Amino acid sequence: MEIFDIVDELGRPTGKTVERSTAHRLGIRHRTAHIWVIRQRDGKYECLLQKRSLDKDSFPGQYDTSSAGHIHAGDEVITSALREMEEELGIKAEKKDLKSAGSFDIKVDKFFHGEEFHDRETAFVFVYDKPININDLQLQKEEVDEVRWFSIEETFKAAKIREDWCCVPLEGLKVLISYLGLNIN
Repeated sequence: MEIFDIVDELGRPTGKTVERSTAHRLGIRHRTAHIWVIRQRDGKYECLLQKRSLDKDSFPGQYDTSSAGHIHAGDEVITSALREMEEELGIKAEKKDLKSAGSFDIKVDKFFHGEEFHDRETAFVFVYDKPININDLQLQKEEVDEVRWFSIEETFKAAKIREDWCCVPLEGLKVLISYLGLNIN
């Protein structure tokens, strides 16, 4: 059973906790860490997107942020970010390898697998820009079906018009774009 800190509007723990399914059923605010794995190719930025497993409780089979996950009650944000990257992608990084890019709010109200899903999160965004070879990654099969490189522009366009293959949170992508100093609308 996963337990999360209930947080205020700025993502600060309130001292109360909630179980994952309750948080998503009732829309109780909690924290997540989002990590963007990026590279430059031919002078343009690309981001690694993961295709979510068909068994995921939300957005199954869609491409999403490189790595992301809930922050367990009592955990530090960066510790969770490092854990998620290693669990989902097999990337073993250190705190100094992640650059903090900011945060954003997530609000989702949908149905998945016939159940209501109400997500309220403060998401903390990190950037990882060390070289990787996607063929060497160790993907967590319960979470990730595959990974692919996408241009930031293509990802932004898909997130903005909500293409059915893409569930990248637009606001999170905007945090990355701002961090990189890009001008994409």
